[in-house]
Amino acid sequence: MTIVLNGPTADGVREAMAALREWQHDEAPMQLHPGDIGWNHRFGTAETAAVVRTWSRDGRILAVGMLDSPTLVRMTVAPDAFHDESLAWRLVEDFSLPERGVLPGGAVSVEAPRGLLLHDLLTEEGWGLGEPWTPLFRDLAETVEDPGVRIEEIGLEQAQDFADVLRSAFNTTRPTRAYRYGMSAAPFHADARCLGAYDDRGNPAAVVTVWSAGPGKPGLVEPMGVHEDHRGRGYGRAITVAGAAALREMGSSSVRVCTPSSNTGGVATYKAAGFGARPEIADRIRTV
Repeated sequence: MTIVLNGPTADGVREAMAALREWQHDEAPMQLHPGDIGWNHRFGTAETAAVVRTWSRDGRILAVGMLDSPTLVRMTVAPDAFHDESLAWRLVEDFSLPERGVLPGGAVSVEAPRGLLLHDLLTEEGWGLGEPWTPLFRDLAETVEDPGVRIEEIGLEQAQDFADVLRSAFNTTRPTRAYRYGMSAAPFHADARCLGAYDDRGNPAAVVTVWSAGPGKPGLVEPMGVHEDHRGRGYGRAITVAGAAALREMGSSSVRVCTPSSNTGGVATYKAAGFGARPEIADRIRTV
């Protein structure tokens, strides 16, 4: 059967999210998570639909991708399609030809989980490897320890705290109060929890957003940040532990996150919060 590439409507995004939830399991490699699309919804429903792509055969979604930027697609495939040759070749074609509406010409990147046949074919086509990233995982079968600091849920009343910490943590002006308001209006808001860690004076020190894929499925940390005025005091570990506890309460079986290996402080923070590192991964890149 022919493989069909679609740029979904808002309703189609729901189908993509349902497929991603189904594909998550504790032994799966680091891959696109429903929370990745959920977090993108801070920009709006139409904006999110515009960056989601699906590949289907006979009405069944086999692969889902999200344009994290105009030149970066993050994607994964159904567990039973990791070695589907016709799907892999179709993905290579769609990533390589700008007229297909996935990636432009020139330098681009593809984030895909380990083990896909796609990687072998991209190598044959001359694609290289980008910077290494470290996946980190924590099992949630056991009760999560107390984080040791004051933790509060970040609602709309704390939207400014959320924005202030993220702007400082990532040295950017992009996050605003609108991010939190956008998340609250998104159709997948029930899958998320936003938490803040506060110092003894009530100042926001760190924030985290965590995303559930459903009971018995791995959850995702995206994003976590510590305000520059509170670094080196254990708030990153504390807010990550709090996020893990929230996911466990939501029924998640484990929690995962991925960060650049060059971010040694971030890797150390997640390890301090009980996460174990897995073998490094790298995006596939085309430089010309």
